[in-house]
Amino acid sequence: SAGQRCSALRLLYVPHDAADSLIEGLKGALAVQVVGDPADPRTDIGPVIDAEARALLETHLKRLEGDAKIIARAAVPADAKGHVFAPTIAEVPTADYLEREVFGPVLHVVRYHPKDLKTVAGKLAARGYGLTLGVHSRIEAFAEEVTRLVPAGNVYINRGVTGAVVGVQPFGGEGLS
Repeated sequence: SAGQRCSALRLLYVPHDAADSLIEGLKGALAVQVVGDPADPRTDIGPVIDAEARALLETHLKRLEGDAKIIARAAVPADAKGHVFAPTIAEVPTADYLEREVFGPVLHVVRYHPKDLKTVAGKLAARGYGLTLGVHSRIEAFAEEVTRLVPAGNVYINRGVTGAVVGVQPFGGEGLS
């Protein structure tokens, strides 16, 4: 879906202590992604939907390059057709950095201190969007706390976040979602 699915992961919170190793893993995963023609079975990430979507992503990228930290960008073949945007991983200081939802292959990483979980989660919840929340942890109490602090219509614990089956599983959001 090139990050254009409504429940695509756009914002990833990572504890400071685990951030560097997780980011290295993300960079490695991005490096092996194949960007190109979605009709080719080897392709992992295709183009975005139209020129307007790509232009919004390019504008967002310029902002990221100016005052955030680009962690990695995928390679795009020179002969790529369509509105291809190079998948990007960027580190941003807080969720408040994002002025709107970014529909495209851009992952925003936010580091946080576990002692600040309630404050960080409160700021995220205050943004007013709550379609999908994913929590990955071996600690059940942590997953329960995050679920309590950040309202979302769909909560996934220790699994992918884009898995709701239309017409089979409930799907809806909280607040502005």
